[in-house]
Amino acid sequence: MSDTTAHPFSTATGTDVRVRFCPSPTGTPHVGLVRTAMFNWAYARHTGGKMIFRIEDTDAARDSEESFLQLVEAMRWLKLDWDEGVDVGGPQAPYRQSERYDIYRGVIEKLKASGHIYESFVTGEEIETRNRDLGRDPKMGYDNFERDLTSDQKAAYRAEGRSPALRLRVPDTELSFDDLVRGEITFPAGSFSDFVVVRPNGHPLYPFVNPVDDALMGVTHVLRGEDLLSSTPRQIALYHALIDIGVTTFVPRFGHLPYVMGDKNKKLSKRDAEANLFLHRDRGFIPEGLLNYLALLGWSLTHDRDVFSIDEFTAAFDVVNVNPNPARFDLKKAESINGDHIRQLDAADFAARLVPYLVSAGVLGETPTDADLALLAQGAPLIQERIALLGEAPAMLGFLFVTGADLILEADAIASLPQNAADILGASRTALESIPSAEWDTDRVHTLLAETLIEGLGLKPRVAFGPLRVALSGRKISPPLFESMEILGQAETLGRLDRALTVTTTA
Repeated sequence: MSDTTAHPFSTATGTDVRVRFCPSPTGTPHVGLVRTAMFNWAYARHTGGKMIFRIEDTDAARDSEESFLQLVEAMRWLKLDWDEGVDVGGPQAPYRQSERYDIYRGVIEKLKASGHIYESFVTGEEIETRNRDLGRDPKMGYDNFERDLTSDQKAAYRAEGRSPALRLRVPDTELSFDDLVRGEITFPAGSFSDFVVVRPNGHPLYPFVNPVDDALMGVTHVLRGEDLLSSTPRQIALYHALIDIGVTTFVPRFGHLPYVMGDKNKKLSKRDAEANLFLHRDRGFIPEGLLNYLALLGWSLTHDRDVFSIDEFTAAFDVVNVNPNPARFDLKKAESINGDHIRQLDAADFAARLVPYLVSAGVLGETPTDADLALLAQGAPLIQERIALLGEAPAMLGFLFVTGADLILEADAIASLPQNAADILGASRTALESIPSAEWDTDRVHTLLAETLIEGLGLKPRVAFGPLRVALSGRKISPPLFESMEILGQAETLGRLDRALTVTTTA
């Protein structure tokens, strides 16, 4: 074991930058995890470097294949592509830790031979008893007393039936690093003790396999959550050992990203509904909108602009500009930004993105017909300026895809009708019936109804057109009225007015 080997930090820039996203497949992907993935991805794309997607699945009790598939699905939905990793391959394959145990065993043997790790037979109860006997706090932890066990002592432990864990011999000096987000951080000598890297059953632990994989894969920048900051000196200590045995030549740069906070400024947890990535997708967030908002959780493009494209984000992003202070997830602001991105979509793209939501809600069949898609192309532009989530579309457009006889007139919509609703509907029907079918369009309908109801009956627009909206859509809130009439056509419009007249005169 060397005491003189230099342990330099990475100086990689530009195309030499290598970052990684390495989640554990436990539970549904959450927005904090996605923000970490996105910042790593953006830094790789900004610098021209490489992004590695690795799965840390060594905890058999908690990891699941379902969660692994969800992680891949989330990355692909968000279009956060990767250069090496699961489903892509690369020079350091495999990229699932559960498939890399032979690699870890080889590194362990080198560390044992060099004296960087040693056998430890003590139990947790014995550590507490030792501290108590020495007049220390029982919970003080391990004091490195087994570093120089003799062969006879080890044999005696084995004779008792004990199997040793393996501990890393940590440096007896302070460890400092320049955090890319938080600046210089120093951990004094003795602030942590030799820690277990391999269990007595031979199973390597996360504090070991994570840095080993980073070292073997040439990761130059580790961008991860603030909650992992306390483990950084242990990782640096292991890196020193890995450099000494020739596994790598440098320690990566670390950047610890701020917490994402939820309601009442508590850290957003997996159990919080707003943390669930797929819940946001199901509600109708689009990748562009959600990624834009998540980028604002610790970073900004300019002080006066919140809406920007993914290309603008990657062109401007640098991890050194991330704010270290916690950022709060504001669902209303997220929805507003998502709405801004919805409005920027090409009309055909917007209509296509609505299809899964309309199918899920039963508005469209599993395989929409050409007629359905043509109708959607007409109706979609009516709501593109009015919705913040794609999931709002079924309620807004559903009336276009049913006949008048099947249209449900919602109870609150009927209750909102004024006392003179029947008069309004009757006058409207008479006027609209007079339009020649060849001249049925938005402008003609609008002009005639304005003349009939506003000028003729002296009604305010809200009072005049509210009953028509309910008659045609079944709801108080609907897409633009006159454009909807043009899409429905004259016969369907008149039929719906007749049905609404029946309801209002018998109520």
